[in-house]
Order: sequence, then C-alpha cells, then structure tokens
Amino acid sequence: MWDWLRFLEHWQLFLPVGIIGGISWSVWLIRKVMSAGYRPLVNDFRTTTSVVVPSFREDPDVLMRCLDTWLAQGPTEVIIVLDLEDLEARDRLMARHDRRIHVMMFAHEGKRSALGVGIRAARHEVLVLTDSDTAWEPGLLAAVQMPFANPKVGAVGTRQNVHEPRSSVWRRVADWIIDLRYMDYVPATARRGGVVCVSGRTAAYRRSAVMPVLANLEHEYFLGRRCVAGDDGRLTWLVLAQGYRTEHQDSARALSMFPSTFRAFCKQRVRWSRNSYRCYLTALYKGWLWRVPVISQLTVFQILFTPVTMFATVYYLVAAWFSPQRELAVILGLAWLFLGRAIRSFSHLRRTPSDIVILPLVTLVIMFVALPIKTWAFLTMNKQGWLTRRADLVGGEGQDEASLTEDSRGAA
Repeated sequence: MWDWLRFLEHWQLFLPVGIIGGISWSVWLIRKVMSAGYRPLVNDFRTTTSVVVPSFREDPDVLMRCLDTWLAQGPTEVIIVLDLEDLEARDRLMARHDRRIHVMMFAHEGKRSALGVGIRAARHEVLVLTDSDTAWEPGLLAAVQMPFANPKVGAVGTRQNVHEPRSSVWRRVADWIIDLRYMDYVPATARRGGVVCVSGRTAAYRRSAVMPVLANLEHEYFLGRRCVAGDDGRLTWLVLAQGYRTEHQDSARALSMFPSTFRAFCKQRVRWSRNSYRCYLTALYKGWLWRVPVISQLTVFQILFTPVTMFATVYYLVAAWFSPQRELAVILGLAWLFLGRAIRSFSHLRRTPSDIVILPLVTLVIMFVALPIKTWAFLTMNKQGWLTRRADLVGGEGQDEASLTEDSRGAA
C-alpha cells in the first residue's frame, strides 16, 4: 500500500512544475472561454477578388482538383504563378479556356517571390492567397469577404482542416492538432481583432493593406539571412503593424493536403516552428507585439515557451521515477498527462469521437513536437528552407494525389 504521507513529504520537488502547469492551464482556460463566445460574422458585403496561387512543382492532379473548388465560387480572377518547369500544369490550365485564369511562368526563388509576382499582377480589392494544394468548401469566398465591410480589417483567416484525414494516421494526428487551433485558440484572438498568424493555406487581405509592405514580405532578413518560408506570419504582422485588425472567419472553410508519412510530418513541424520563432521574436524586437490585444500577446508567449512547459512535464515524470513513492508518482503523472490531453482535446473529440483511440499517440506526438522538435527548431531557427518541397519532387513530400489511394493508405 502506497504511503501517501511519504509522497507528500516531497511536495517541494514538484512545486515548480505545479506553478508552470497552473500558468499553462490558466492561459488555456482563458482562451477556451473566449473562443466559446466567438461567432463568425454574417452580412451581405461583397467586393471584387483576386485569388493568388503560388505553385511550385505541385502535383497537377491536386492543383486541378483544388482549382475546381476555387472557380466554383465565382472569383473575379485566379492568378496562378507556376515554376518554369511546371509545363504539364501550364498546359492543363491553358486547356481550361477560362478567362478568369491567368497563368504566370516564373523562376521561383521561394514562395514569397511567387506571391510577390502574383500580388503585383492582381487588380482587385481583396486578395485571397491560397496554397496550390488547398481546396475550398462551398461558401468560403463569400464568407471570407464579410469582415472587410469594416475598413479597419486588413486580413481574414479561414477555418482549416486536413483533406481526407483517414488516409493516413499522421493526417489524423495533424487534423486533431489543427482542430484545436481553430476551435480553442484562434477565435479568442479574433474576438479582439488580433489573430497572430493568418494561415497562408487560405488567407484574405485587403489589397491596399498589402501593397505598401509587399517589398518587406519579399525581402525579409533575419540575422543576416534572407527568409524563405514563414510568409503568412510575416504578412500578418506587417498588416498588424499598420494598425489593421486581423480576423478569423470560421464559416470560411478549407481543406489542405497534409503529409502522409511521419518523416514529412516532422519536417513540416520543424519548418512551422522555425517560422514561428523568427516571426514572433521579430514582432517582439520591433515592438509590434505590444500594440496588439493582451490575449494575442499571451498567445505569442505561450507559443514561444511551449518547450519550457513541456519540459516541466518531462521533469515531473523523471522526478517521479526517482521519488520514494515511484509507482504512485508515475501512475499519477501518466494519468494526468493523458487525461489532461483529453480535456484539452474535448473540442476535437466532440467533432470526431472515434479519434479517442489515438489519444495515446497524439499525446506522445505533441510531447515530441513540443520538446525535441521545437527545441531543435529554436536552435536552428535561421536555417532556411521549405523541407517538404524540392525541384526534383512532384507535389510535397507525402502530399501528392497518389498518397490518397488505398495502397498508400496501407503503406502509411
């Protein structure tokens, strides 16, 4: 029988973890409560739209599938900036004979360069920047325009999920994680007009807010090196720094291709983490962070200090192992680890109850992403590169149309 008194004698060993955990859970609860009060805007505001799509070695089948969803919603124009080697995609686009489609061939030097070319060619009031592997759910284009009725709004983000998450366990994990972002975190910052990163998978911007800062998007340098990725975070803060609001529109929904393999899943997380560190440290250094709402500041600091809070969890488990009451401490630690993750994941599990079976995997993956990957990303934040896309690879790594087939599902 466990000796509870002896265990309690060592309470001071776990006090730092309790403090860090208390802060972490408090921030989560604040954002959760604020997100619960969020509602998407509904009005009749419509304007002209330019859809800008940077496309580098995209699988033509993926691009055509997504294009159908864009055109179906009646944009004024669709500008697709292809790499010079994307000849099959060019031919298939030209064969559409749709006057709304404008194909531009360009020697890509990264996504930012292609975005710059497409944005300068755009002529309409709202720019809808969309990844070449992102499809739109019906009603996205109408919904994403509604917040622009307010002239103070400079950018509007969309609700995003994984395309066919059941095609790979790693897509299911990604869908779980991204669900929490758009259910529990982003809506809280949107209520104060301070979304800290309007995701580039599909994001709308007021053209007049982008043009004055476009060169700063294309030619950002961090510690002497030119930035390649992280365009969405950079553009979000360039808009916020001008005094505009950045909003979220939950009714505007998009589905993106995500990696089907663990290797590509990790690469994507490394890239995103590096982007976040560069983006938020720049916002802190330039003083932009102090001009946004407090809830947005809390969100940024929570992201920056995620490795610290996760280290506290690991510290607890290690300390528990060496405590006089090892069995009790380890059992309590593991139970709280999984129970805590289930509580924080209630929003996703309510939407997809069957995913409860992968709770242990998701818990371990989040620990892996939050500690080793984010720590590695912090130490290498100035290493530039896309990681999951290469000139010799059609489609992103583990993200082509073939990865959705039955054979690929079995291999994943």
